[in-house]
Amino acid sequence: MVYFNGFSLQKEQELFSDYLLENDLCVAGFSYGAQRAFEYAYRSKERIDRLILLSPAFFQTQKASFIRTQLRYFQAGKEAYVKQFLTNVAFPSNLDLSACLNVGSKEELEALLIYQWYRRKIEEVLERGTTIEVFLGSDDKIIDAKAAFDFFAPLTTTYFMKNMGHLLRAQELV
Repeated sequence: MVYFNGFSLQKEQELFSDYLLENDLCVAGFSYGAQRAFEYAYRSKERIDRLILLSPAFFQTQKASFIRTQLRYFQAGKEAYVKQFLTNVAFPSNLDLSACLNVGSKEELEALLIYQWYRRKIEEVLERGTTIEVFLGSDDKIIDAKAAFDFFAPLTTTYFMKNMGHLLRAQELV
């Protein structure tokens, strides 16, 4: 399987073992990595049977001011921004993601925020025989999961998971 990491993360793939297929014909990605996984599948001339998009970063419904603000906050304090970002990624769980930390660049953040999902491109990947599965958490604090669901559901197999956040985890019971 080819896997693409989320923004400011590395080796988080094990967190999604319940969703992934260890298969040479599978491509997967989490959040920003879902965008990159899709582009990889879209451009690939190789056979890909399954594309798994885990909480795909979806900001195309946001205003330009939102994107400018995110970039400004990142530039003003990269460490503080990433710390808050990872807290929001983990919500509603209290999972500590510090072992997966790999601080991203402003260019990566900008690419993630301005990325556009296009219906036509998704249809082209589907026409090649690739199954696309999208997993979204209803309590996601990173993206507007409902807007993402409304976009992906008519095109792909889309799972909208109640009480789950961006990491597709629920609050841990103590």
